[in-house]
Amino acid sequence: MVRVKRGNVARKRRKKILQFAKGYRGAHSRLFRIANQQVMKALRYSYVGRKQKKRMFRRIWISRINAASRMKGLTYSRLISNLKKSNIELNRKMLAQLAILDTSTFNEVISSSY
Repeated sequence: MVRVKRGNVARKRRKKILQFAKGYRGAHSRLFRIANQQVMKALRYSYVGRKQKKRMFRRIWISRINAASRMKGLTYSRLISNLKKSNIELNRKMLAQLAILDTSTFNEVISSSY
């Protein structure tokens, strides 16, 4: 049987993992086996982090809207309820941007939701 020499394939695979691990501290960026473990862990964390980022931004938007609406004497839940009843379809990101950057428009939105 012919012997299989995996020189190029194995080197490419290891080099790819070590490229991913560039910037890690110590052996985590130099030794293949340890670097491979760290890269797999980092990829898991980045996958989870992409999901968590969406949750965190939603929480931030809600707290900003709540703070701005309470200054006008209205709670967040009442504001969202009124917006839905009056068919104003602004998402939370846009409401938060209005609350911070354009308070006069935000006040108009609140007053038209009654």
